[in-house]
Amino acid sequence: MSTITTVYQGDLRTQATHNASGSRIISEAPIDNHGKGEAFSPTDLLAASLGSCILTVAGIAAQTHRFSIEGARIETQKVMAENPRRVGELILDIYLPPNHYSDRERRIIEAAAATCPVGQSLNTNLKKTIRFHY
Repeated sequence: MSTITTVYQGDLRTQATHNASGSRIISEAPIDNHGKGEAFSPTDLLAASLGSCILTVAGIAAQTHRFSIEGARIETQKVMAENPRRVGELILDIYLPPNHYSDRERRIIEAAAATCPVGQSLNTNLKKTIRFHY
């Protein structure tokens, strides 16, 4: 179990602290929702969380199967929806470093992306578009 303490700092800004490590994340309301846009918004963190989870699980799978994805990156676009205001779609472009991945390694990477815990925790109404670039 992991505990995170989040404190409202005023002016539509929060600070979340990972209690075990002391690491901190600042979030703020976005410009289109009364904020200054000077930090990640809570929905930006949701998008970033999915990308981080995919790369972490893919990294574990690659390590287990003795190949590397070091240098892989994800560019995530967040598309907001209305009524109610929510994240409607996350578009993730996953860029793998040149490594001549075998078909088996590609299947391992893609299965890891499909089964990461964050993705499995999101509402099924949230559209996730995932594109792999090898």
